[in-house]
Amino acid sequence: MPELPRPSDFELAILRVLWRLGEGTVRQVHGALQAERQQGYTTVLKTMQIMAEKGLLRRDESAKSHVYRPAEAPQETRGSMVRDLVDKAFEGSALQLLAHALHAKRPSASELDEIQALIDQARSDRGRK
Repeated sequence: MPELPRPSDFELAILRVLWRLGEGTVRQVHGALQAERQQGYTTVLKTMQIMAEKGLLRRDESAKSHVYRPAEAPQETRGSMVRDLVDKAFEGSALQLLAHALHAKRPSASELDEIQALIDQARSDRGRK
């Protein structure tokens, strides 16, 4: 299956709403977006139509109001975006990405524990291969 295009910031905001809802109409997405950004209904409508054309959203046209759902789960979309970022900005180095991320925003103690657990898991997985 070909990789989907990287979503823009506004498309990502729409995806976050739909990941939270599971599926929704343009009206539902527009209403949910109003809390974080003021966008016109027609802007949301047109963007969601374009996202469906790009393959980022699936559209069910069987009802009067079309229902949209994300084409991918959040972890798939985020994984693709991170791979793209690592390749383009960090020359393929996960270490450089992590170093910059840790310096850009100081993690909490619990986040550091989770990062350590992920590192331990990655070491364990590497040892099994």
